Amino acid sequence: MRSWRRVGAVVLAAGLVVGLVGPVSAADGVASGAIRVSQLGYGAFDSKAAYVMTHDVAAGVRYQVVDRHGRRVLSGRVGDDAGEWNATYRHVYQLDLSALKIPGSYRLEVPGVAPATFDVRASSDRLLTGAKDKAINFFTAQRDTAHRNDAKALVYEIPEFVDPDTDQTVGELQQLGGPVDVTGGWYDAGDYLKFTHIAAYSESLLWASARDARRPDRKVLAEARHGLDWLDKMWDERTRTLYIQVGVGAGNAEETFIGDHDIWRLPGVDDTLTDPSERFLRNRPVFRAAAPGKPISPNLAGRTAAAFALAAQVEPDRASARRHLETAAQIYAQAQTTNVGQLVTSLPFAFYPETAWRDDLELGATELALAARRLGDQRGGSWLKQASYWASQYIEHEAGGDTLNLYDVSALAHADLIRAARTDRPLGSQLVGDLRAQLEIGASRAAADPFRAGAQYDNFDAVPHAFGLAATARLYRKVTGDRRYDAFGQQQLDWNFGANAWGVSFMVGVGRNSERCPHHQIANITGRELTGAVVNGPNSAELFDEGLGDHLDGMNPCPADGVDRYAEFTGHGSRYVDDVRSWQASEPADDFAAIAVYALTR
Repeated sequence: MRSWRRVGAVVLAAGLVVGLVGPVSAADGVASGAIRVSQLGYGAFDSKAAYVMTHDVAAGVRYQVVDRHGRRVLSGRVGDDAGEWNATYRHVYQLDLSALKIPGSYRLEVPGVAPATFDVRASSDRLLTGAKDKAINFFTAQRDTAHRNDAKALVYEIPEFVDPDTDQTVGELQQLGGPVDVTGGWYDAGDYLKFTHIAAYSESLLWASARDARRPDRKVLAEARHGLDWLDKMWDERTRTLYIQVGVGAGNAEETFIGDHDIWRLPGVDDTLTDPSERFLRNRPVFRAAAPGKPISPNLAGRTAAAFALAAQVEPDRASARRHLETAAQIYAQAQTTNVGQLVTSLPFAFYPETAWRDDLELGATELALAARRLGDQRGGSWLKQASYWASQYIEHEAGGDTLNLYDVSALAHADLIRAARTDRPLGSQLVGDLRAQLEIGASRAAADPFRAGAQYDNFDAVPHAFGLAATARLYRKVTGDRRYDAFGQQQLDWNFGANAWGVSFMVGVGRNSERCPHHQIANITGRELTGAVVNGPNSAELFDEGLGDHLDGMNPCPADGVDRYAEFTGHGSRYVDDVRSWQASEPADDFAAIAVYALTR
C-alpha cells in the first residue's frame, strides 16, 4: 500500500488547487441547491466524485473543501453541466475531488448551497469492510428462530392463483405429505416467508465472499453456515426432493385462510395463533420444486448446487466439504436441461420472475469443478466441460439483457470459470468479452446519467444492480488486470451510499442520512435500527401514483408525520419514498444484502 503521508500540496489542471489558498467570495454563488457525496467515505487513492444540484446555472462558480480545522485544502470552479434532474434541479454538476489524498474529515462548500461533509481514509478497504460487516448483521437479524412449528411442516401442492400478478390463491391448499423439518434459515425480506431461490443466491455470494476475502471473516462464515444448514433441510436426499418455499403470501379468494402478508406482527406470534383462518400462519405450508426424483427447474438446481459447491471450497474440514460436494452433485444432476418452460422460483412466480437459467447451470458446474479440484475428485473434468458448454449457451441465448443480480449470476460464473479453465484461452477470451459487455451496459447508462448511475433506477432493484456492477468491475480487474472500470465501479458504490439525487445511503446505519423507515415488521414494531439492511431504493414514479395506502393494524407510522421529505427530488421517471408503507422503495431483502456483501469484500 502506498503511504498517504508522502502526498503534499499540488497544483492541478482545470483550475483545481490543493493547499492553503485565498477565500471564495460568497457573492460567487448560486441561489439554492444541494450537494451529494458518498456518505461511506473515500479511500485516499480512489477516485472521488461529488455532485451539485442547482436550479440556476452554476458553471464557473468557485467551490472549496475545508478540513476539520476550517482550513481550505482544495478549491476549484464548477465545470460542465451533466444534465437536468427535474424542473426544480435543472442542472447537475460533477466535482472531481480526487486530489484529496490526506485522510481526514472534510466539508465541501459551494456558495449558496448547504455544505456536505465527508471522510477520506488511508485505504478504502476499512470503509468497505465496515459496511460489509453491517450487511452481515442484517442476516443475523433475519434469522428465523421463532417458527418452532416449522419442525413438523406439511407439504402441499402448488396452488392455483387468481391471476399471474397476485399472490391470492383459489380454493383450499391440497396436502401432499410431510412432516418435514424446515426450521431455521432467514426471513426473505420484511416479511417471514423463506425461499430456496433467494437463499441459494445469497448463500452463493456469502460463501464466495468468505473464499475471496484477503483475510478470514468469521462473521461471514457463521452466516453462510447458518444459511446452508437450512438449505440442506430443503433438500431431501432420500427422496431427491427440493423444497422451494415455507409459508404462503396471501390468503385465498374464498377468505377461508389468510397469509403472511395479511397481518403486521412479530414472528413469535405465529405459533400461538388459534383462529382457523390463521392456520397457515401457525402451521406454515411447504411447497416443492418438482415431484420426488423428477427434473428440477435448472435455475434452482444450478444455484443451489453452486451454494453447496462453494461451501465445499471453503470449509476447512474435508469431511464436511466432501458432504457438501456430494449434495451439490446430486442436485445438479437432477436439473432439467431440455424443454425448459417457465422457471420455478417462488409462489407466485410474479414475486421473483426469473427468465435466465443457463447462467445458473454455468455457475453450478463451475463451482463443482473448483470444489472437485480442491478435494481431488475425479469428476471435476466432466463438470468443467459442462460449465464451458453452459457458458457458451448463456452467451448465445441470454447475454446482453442484464447484469449481476438475483436474476443473472453469469458475472460470478464467468470469473470463476476463467480461473477453473485457465489454460483454455479461447474460452477465457469469450468470458472476458461478456464481462466487459455487461460492464458496458452499466457504463453507457452512467455516461448519460447526471449522477453516473449504471443501474436503471426507474425500475425494481436499482440498488442491488449498482452493487452488482461494482462487484463485476472488481471481478473484471481480478481476471484481466485491466483497471479501466475501477472508477465506474467506485461511482456505483458512491451512488448507493449517498451520491444520488436523494442524498440517501440505501444501507441502514451507514452514513449521516441513511434509510430510516424500512418496510420491515420487526424493525418497525420494536423500533430497533435494522443496521446493514439494504433496501430497493428508487423505483418507477408510476408505482406511487395511487399513494402509499393506509397503515396496517399494528404498523407504527414512520415517519411519524407521514411527510415525504424526498418528493422534491423525484426525477427521471423515478421516485424514492422513505416510509414504512413504501415497500416499492424501502423494503430490504436478503439478496440485496448478499450482493452488497460480495461487492464490499476485499
